[in-house]
Amino acid sequence: MASALTLRKRLEDLTGDEEGHTLSKSLSALSIMAIGIGGIIGAGIFVLTGTAAANYAGPGVMLSFTLAAVACAFVGLCYAELSALIPIAGSSYTYTYATLGEFFAWIIGWDLVLEYAMGAATVSVGWSGYLVSILRDVGIHLPPQFTNSLGSTVKLVDGSTVTGLFNLPAAMIVLLLTFMLARGTRESATVNNVMVAVKLAVVLGFIVIGAFYVDTSHWSPLVPENKGAFGEFGWSGVLRGAGVVFFAYIGFDAVSTAAQEARKPQTDMPIGILGSLAVCAVLYVLVAAVLTGLIPYTELNVPDPIAKGADAVGMGWFTWPIKIGAIAGLTTVMLVLLYGQSRIFYTMSKDGLLPPMFSKVHPKFGTPYLSQYLIGGCVALIGGLFPISLLGEMVSIGTLFAFILVCAAVMYLRRSEAEAHRPFRAPGVPVTPILGVLFCLALMVGLPLDTWIRLFVWMAIGLAIYFAYSRHHSVVQRRAGPAAGLTR
Repeated sequence: MASALTLRKRLEDLTGDEEGHTLSKSLSALSIMAIGIGGIIGAGIFVLTGTAAANYAGPGVMLSFTLAAVACAFVGLCYAELSALIPIAGSSYTYTYATLGEFFAWIIGWDLVLEYAMGAATVSVGWSGYLVSILRDVGIHLPPQFTNSLGSTVKLVDGSTVTGLFNLPAAMIVLLLTFMLARGTRESATVNNVMVAVKLAVVLGFIVIGAFYVDTSHWSPLVPENKGAFGEFGWSGVLRGAGVVFFAYIGFDAVSTAAQEARKPQTDMPIGILGSLAVCAVLYVLVAAVLTGLIPYTELNVPDPIAKGADAVGMGWFTWPIKIGAIAGLTTVMLVLLYGQSRIFYTMSKDGLLPPMFSKVHPKFGTPYLSQYLIGGCVALIGGLFPISLLGEMVSIGTLFAFILVCAAVMYLRRSEAEAHRPFRAPGVPVTPILGVLFCLALMVGLPLDTWIRLFVWMAIGLAIYFAYSRHHSVVQRRAGPAAGLTR
């Protein structure tokens, strides 16, 4: 990790001298908060709330959302400092490359596949669940074998069961969005704002209308008794549930990228980050409270829990807006995740860590189309084959691991680059990043052992690729020569 190169030299290696190219400082704290709310509210609240309640936390999923929000608050402050310090557009892969060096950058870049690609697959399964529900309302019944993951058992209305083979709607929506992105489709600011408004309206409407139908007896006990194994209800179930619903907060890191455009970063960034997290945390807790108050938590292990809650109490006309709003919100989330994954691969390819094909740009559309098609194909296959619970846990553990490295980068830079100008400084360093690391570790500990095993296997595959290919083709390694070792 140690390197004789300064932070500035690393930035020049990555992008050249950025002096003289500054972003317009036009964002207020309220604008930053709006960006955060739009980026956070999405897949998790529409998809994984029911899964966490039914399998792990019961009504205590409200506490799970609170715990996950606290972890995100500490990490968000670290993101804000890095985004202001390192004037490069990009993800935590870029931040890590400029601070901890190439080896750790590869680890976090490979790990981000779990956040973006697996995240898109998770959302596609939820999208499929809501689509099936809408079609069922109008009398169209898709074969359950082709709307559920491989090997899953589906109970039919007549009491019989069938085995799922492939979730075709989940795969098809991913392929459609991939095709759009490869051809250069972009979300305009207007469309994005409309989608944010729709999502907020749906969430607020569900809370306000659903509150009149809540049966408080469903909240007792708030934390169901543990069934004898770690994570199966009880307080360990609340912890595991926090690791699962953590997925609902993914996207808050996008707020930190606005640090360079904040009018007063020292005050606007904490307000924007913590404010958006606080608003979303309150909305999430209220949605979880209403949902678990409408129907018993044991019945919520479905891909479309919000719609099921609305259907269960006969909300009538409002059921359709909920489902359509969820479909719209989930579609934009998938679009962003698929777009982001291809751009991370593009950057890693430009750095020489992935083959040149991943950075090949289409001559007409100006997109990394080969990378986009490969990612979309893999995500479609994964979304079609695997259940939402497994995918959601993989996304959470991968993202939590990436967040730990971000917190570590802040502590490292406070020592190695103590004199560097920081437009925004995370308060309470080193306590803040240490708490970020500890909270993320706690949420990771709450996830099942098989999820940890999958993470280790995934990282082992990534290390094998790095030492077999990436290390020898790295652009900076070739510039620095053999003496560079594993440092940047």
